[in-house]
Amino acid sequence: MGISSLFFAVLAGALLVLAAGADAAPNRGSRLSGVHGEEGLLPKSCRACHRGMSMAIRGEEEVCLTCHGSEVDRQQMIAADFLRAGGIRGRMADIGAELRKTYNHPVLTVRGVHRSSETLPETNPSAPRHSECVDCHAPHDLTREEPFRGIPGKRVGSFTTDVTHEYELCYRCHAESANRPARSSNKHALFRTTNPSFHPVEGEGANAYVISLREPYKARKTRPGEISTISCSSCHGSDDPQGPRGPHGSRFRGLLKRNYEMETGRPESDYAYALCYGCHSRGSILGNESFPYHAQHIQGRPGVRDSGTSCYTCHDSHGSTRYPHLIRFNEDVVRPNASGQLRFDSRGVASRHGSCLLNCHGVEHAPKSY
Repeated sequence: MGISSLFFAVLAGALLVLAAGADAAPNRGSRLSGVHGEEGLLPKSCRACHRGMSMAIRGEEEVCLTCHGSEVDRQQMIAADFLRAGGIRGRMADIGAELRKTYNHPVLTVRGVHRSSETLPETNPSAPRHSECVDCHAPHDLTREEPFRGIPGKRVGSFTTDVTHEYELCYRCHAESANRPARSSNKHALFRTTNPSFHPVEGEGANAYVISLREPYKARKTRPGEISTISCSSCHGSDDPQGPRGPHGSRFRGLLKRNYEMETGRPESDYAYALCYGCHSRGSILGNESFPYHAQHIQGRPGVRDSGTSCYTCHDSHGSTRYPHLIRFNEDVVRPNASGQLRFDSRGVASRHGSCLLNCHGVEHAPKSY
């Protein structure tokens, strides 16, 4: 090899290394420290994703879906020896198909707005909302067991730590972001363990005993195998139980794993509130074990033209900054009573007794106590 050839070979190698870091996580030392660094999986290493003279990747999905999309595309990668079938463990899911479902992260529809230098949560209120693969996955660092490894999470002083819990990843866009839509709530504020009630995402719940929980769920974990905390992906993710992990897409509203009727007047069924009944016993709820009028509220009253109302009418499934028992009234349905009152008065978390002062379905609660 001549001097000039050697120079250009070294220069090309240097460019390839620089390009590999273009949209990845902050410097973590070595590149390709995760699954994408496995020679038995990607025998051509960086060239599996970075091709030709345009080696920088802007975060769009085309590169990722050549392996993580359809089987046809994947077979082309295998035929070109960019992907080695023998190195694939388990089943590679079609993420592209998930992203084309009715409810999805808008990876396929929002283009050209991701910036490799952006920091999240967003501080610019006019910045366009977007979601690209690299917003949740650092391709040089992720592992099969840690799909968000290498993504920067919360800020501690002048440093930003890595994401260690899934909710920290979700908070990058769904918490303090300045460009969060007005209709969207701050999930960090709702999940705080200092709230009167919250689903146990950041820590075990405020209530030490939740009578409706199904096995192996417990309010407090006392032995191996019990589950007392959940994650965002416990509720949000593929509607296909055999589908890929993570909230890429779902046929259910809210990118939920199971159906959840949020409108009032829908008939109660195992399917109508499948999301809730996954952890909370339908028999306990309709048996009024946690609230004497639970069944009446959800199923309506026999002989009366009243189909009942959704769990969503009285509960916020993330948390409540004001009341215990995840109570937050849907004010599209629940209105102030004749005295202008709209509130819940608890007699204590453990007692499962309280009073409601409001008007719902034309019924005055002034108050109604239980």
